[in-house]
Amino acid sequence: MSPSYDALLLVSFGGPECAEDVMPFLKNVARGRNIPEARLKEVAEHYYHLGGRSPINDHCRALKKALQDELSRRGYRLPVYWGNRNWHPFLEEAIDEMVKNGVRRALAVVTSVFGSYSSCRRYLEDLTRAREACGAATLEIDRLRLPFNHPGFVAAMTDRVREAHEAAKKAGFASIHLVFTAHSIPMAMAAGAPYVMQFEEASRLVAEAAGFTTWQLAYQSRSGPPHVPWLEPDILDVLRSIAETERAGAVLVAPIGFLSDHVEVLYDLDVEAAGLARELGIGFFRAGTVGTHPTFVAGLCEMIEERLNGRPERRAIGQLPACADVCPVDCCPPG
Repeated sequence: MSPSYDALLLVSFGGPECAEDVMPFLKNVARGRNIPEARLKEVAEHYYHLGGRSPINDHCRALKKALQDELSRRGYRLPVYWGNRNWHPFLEEAIDEMVKNGVRRALAVVTSVFGSYSSCRRYLEDLTRAREACGAATLEIDRLRLPFNHPGFVAAMTDRVREAHEAAKKAGFASIHLVFTAHSIPMAMAAGAPYVMQFEEASRLVAEAAGFTTWQLAYQSRSGPPHVPWLEPDILDVLRSIAETERAGAVLVAPIGFLSDHVEVLYDLDVEAAGLARELGIGFFRAGTVGTHPTFVAGLCEMIEERLNGRPERRAIGQLPACADVCPVDCCPPG
């Protein structure tokens, strides 16, 4: 096959590999945002609590291999590169390697589910800056559409919810409240993005496929100053609300807005939310993220094939159209 791209670039947030990396990594994340040192140290404790290492890089390594294997199975011999915004391997390192290897046109797979400035457009801006820093103006990098309503993502997330639901039922809980979570973002940012709409639609699709007639949405991992309004309700407030009426029930939290079990999932849900649920006397179960679920990986490769071969078919389910391949100029402003 002779595809229209000669490489893939997996683009992620990045994370520290050891305790010594934590503060330098967080300073990269906070660059230009005037975040107090005390707040960075507070967040650093989340990483130290989990051993000082984020699993996000290991996830990227596993996803990179899974994509290579699945594409190879489909007959494509595309190299897959990997670069992060905030830690090694940085985007500049990946782009330098791509240029050295003669790559001229690449398709970027951004590890985000829903569209907003912080989850999509910021990555594209960082790619542009990295290309300029590397003197790689002739290297073209396009973005793969986000997977929120692709059948592969929905089916994989449905499997994760069903697995957690079975565990809750085996534990003897007859009343199980399903709560989907996504990363909170400032309301001003959300106002100019499809983030909430896509979160609501993906959650509906998964809940119905998993056999739930009722469910709730919540947000987690807020990091902004108190005077700036962010999307609510917070998952901890939702747990408190459920506990007021359901002392004998359980909550099943599905972090649908995250592709991997990285620190914000492990700490904010498995430590903080689970700890609060114990204090409140309610059961707590957490669905896994899609990670490298074979159905999700196959779905990503199907979307990649759309672009490699210029196929007009762009599979999506539900009430919303598939994400655009090319974002409008005014899409997802920072707010």
